[in-house]
Formats: sequence, structure tokens, C-alpha cells
Amino acid sequence: MQIPHLRWWIAGLLFLSTVINYVDRQTLSVLSPVLSRELNISPVEYSNILTAFLAAYTVMYVGSGLLVDRWGTRLSLSVFMVWWSAANMAHAFAQGVWSLGFLRFLLGMGESGNFMAAFKAVSEWYPARERALVHGIIQSGAAIGAILAPPAITWINARYGWQPAFLVTGSLGFIWLVFWLLLYQTPERHPWITPEERAIVLADSPVSAGDAKVSWRQVLAYPQTWGLLLGRFFSDPVWWFYLFWLPKYLVEQRGFTMAEMGMLAWLPYLAADLGALAGGWLSGRLVASGTTAIAARMAVMLPCAVAMPLSLAVNHAPSRTLTLVLICIVTFSHMAWKTNQNTLTNDIFPKPMIGTVSGLLAFGNGLGGTLFIWTTGYIVQWFGYEAIFMLMAVLHPLAYLITRRLVRQPLATSPLSVVPTRLS
Repeated sequence: MQIPHLRWWIAGLLFLSTVINYVDRQTLSVLSPVLSRELNISPVEYSNILTAFLAAYTVMYVGSGLLVDRWGTRLSLSVFMVWWSAANMAHAFAQGVWSLGFLRFLLGMGESGNFMAAFKAVSEWYPARERALVHGIIQSGAAIGAILAPPAITWINARYGWQPAFLVTGSLGFIWLVFWLLLYQTPERHPWITPEERAIVLADSPVSAGDAKVSWRQVLAYPQTWGLLLGRFFSDPVWWFYLFWLPKYLVEQRGFTMAEMGMLAWLPYLAADLGALAGGWLSGRLVASGTTAIAARMAVMLPCAVAMPLSLAVNHAPSRTLTLVLICIVTFSHMAWKTNQNTLTNDIFPKPMIGTVSGLLAFGNGLGGTLFIWTTGYIVQWFGYEAIFMLMAVLHPLAYLITRRLVRQPLATSPLSVVPTRLS
């Protein structure tokens, strides 16, 4: 049996795994106003619970990248899915701050592996002209998960209570796992791929480094690694804020009820979804028209960085409608940025390095997010939200300047065959 366009079925599974990933992590965020009240959780304690998640998430970014390279995409993503789904279901039995913090730590250990495996799958299954689009599809899964979570979880909470919300969302991963195990293998070995599609998939893969393993020290010798790592360190905290703090901000600062938040809080995540797809599509079109891959990604990232200072106006918006509009512009721009930022990894590094490199780069993401979210609770409790929005206004422009300086294509070299230049 052969399946036409098999790679797009696989893209669909990667999309769904990311949807589930974000529904699971958003369950606590959506329920945070309820849990803060019922379990008497202060902003600082809530921030510490989130930090437990991000600490494990950050450390396991590096570890899961190595596991993906060692175990392969199919097995590693299966293990990660089972782990985080079980951890999310266990939240139903939490009794207070410490138990929630411990369970968030377990959730974070599994969830980061989703993206490491997805990055590996993109390198295995898609030619350069399609990689940004597929990254956009994967990133849109994050936004779709965040879109679905507020209305679905608030409905379950209103009807059955907060404990069943964790049980229902956690069970989704086990359903997905059946289809993943049936469908995923590498294109070289897959029995259901057509010869025509195999030729497309393998035609312009990143330059191979053979089967040789690379160390973190070798990877860190590349200026491109540092450019992407620091870029993620400074830009990703913006997404973490809107992911974890938006429901609390809308309810506690802008006067939304839980029902209104459930009906409207999905709009910024829909905007992020559109940004992921638009950013991937646009840079893909630039590559198809003859623009080098790195130049195409940077061309899309620049206007996104320019738009991010709109964060300064969010907390001063005279109406709740304008508040949501401004937040939507920010989340659209961030996800269009992130899609192209992630795709640069596939444009620069060879397949055998993708898991290790992606893990190190994601460490920058997690480290920046951990520090930002940990301090957010203290800043909000003592100074309010204004300082947070001021900080978020400058992070993307700074990240763009760093990425532009360190991630440069060698002259007269095709971006599809770049061997990164080492730091001298």
C-alpha cells in the first residue's frame, strides 16, 4: 500500500501533537483564577508553580534533543507524549502549591520533547522550500491548542469542576499515540511512501555529516548557534507571558469574568496561529522566487520585530476591545517571527545535528522564559503589569539585532548546503 502525499499526513500528526501539548499546558493557565481562589495561591506562588514547569522544560530541552538523535523521531515522540499526558492527568489530584509545582515539573520534563522531535521530523521529511510552511503548521498547532483551551476548559470547569478538566485534556495524547505509531517512519524506510515523493523529500536535504556524533562543545563553536540561542533567549519570554498570564491578566486587571475570558481569550492565540502560517508561507514564497533561505527568514522577521513595541500600549488601552486588538497584533507578529526563527535551524545545520542543536537552542528559549516568568510574579505583585509590558516592547528588536549579526550566510554559498563557519 502506498499513500500519496504522505509527508502532509505526517505534518498533520505533528500539528495535532502540538495542539495537545498546548491544551495540556494551558489547562492550568485557564483555571488559574479558580485555583488561585480555591487553593489560596498568590501571584508569587503562581509564578513559582510556572517556574517549576519551565525549569524542567528548559533542562529537558537539551536532554530531549539528545534523546531524539539517539532514539529517533518515532520512539522519542511516543515516550514524550505518554509522559506529559500522564503528568497532566495527575493534576486532578493536586492539593496545593507544592503538589501543583511538582506535577508541573513532571509535565515540563515531557512537553519540551514534542518540539525536538518535530524539528527532527522536518529535517527528515521536507525539502527546503516546504520547511518554513511545515514549521508554521507545527507552530499553528500551539496557537490552535491555546485557542481551544479557554472555551473548552471553562465549559468543563463550569459543568463538572476543575479536576475533570485535567483528566479529559490529559487523555487526548493516548488517542493520538495510536495513529502516530501506525504512520511514522523515516522516508528512507517507509513502506507506504511513493517513489516520487521519496525523491522530492530527499532531493535537497541539508548537507549530511554522516553518522558522526557531535558534542555540545562543537555545536557551540558556531556563531550561528549563539545567534539563534540568544535570539530565542530574548524573544520567547513574550510568548510565555501571553500563554501563562493572559487569563489572569484579563480577569484580574481588565475586568473580564471567567465566562467572558473563556469566550474571548482565544482571539490572541488565533492571531498567533495566523501569524505562524503567514510567516511560514511568506518566507517559503521568497525562497521559491530565488531568495536565499536565510535572507528570506530574516526578511520576514524584521517587520515582526518592528511591530513588537506595540506592547507599550496594551496596558493603557482605553477599552477591552482595543486591549485584545493590540495583544492580537503582538501575538501574530511573535509567531510569524518564531516560525522563521525555528526554520533557520533546518536551513543551516545538517540532519545528524538537528536534535542536539535544537535542544541547545531551545535551552535559550526555556532559560529566558524561566527567568522572565519567575520574576513576573514578583513584578506584578509589587509594581503591577506596566513594567512587564515595557520590557516586552524591546525584546524582539534586541533579538533581531543579535540574530542579524551572528547568523550570516557565507558569500557565494547556497543556503541549502551551508556548513557553518566556526568562531575564530
